[in-house]
Amino acid sequence: MKKIFRIAAPLMAVALMSGAPVIALAQNSQNQNSATQVEDWNTPPAGTEQAQQGFRDGLEAARLDKVAKRKVDAKSSHLYKNPPVKGAEREAYRDSFEKGYQAQLQHDNPGV
Repeated sequence: MKKIFRIAAPLMAVALMSGAPVIALAQNSQNQNSATQVEDWNTPPAGTEQAQQGFRDGLEAARLDKVAKRKVDAKSSHLYKNPPVKGAEREAYRDSFEKGYQAQLQHDNPGV
């Protein structure tokens, strides 16, 4: 009986300890997948730095308009009317601003 216990006890300990890393790995994988899904809707599309900034500004403007109970319209926003960029980048900024604004509204109201 002592010989069986000497062999069985270490085997059971190894079996119990080897399961923990597998569970931890599965949990980390699941957390990374959900974080990627969260970032997808608010990640600026590829483009110039000004266009990406326009997208981020649109997200923020939509959020602030809803909180302040202002008119929810991208084209009535101050940053849309007076973009902080000059020249040819203005239209790219405005286009990205509208996309960011709409992305925020769709995220807040998924059924719309």
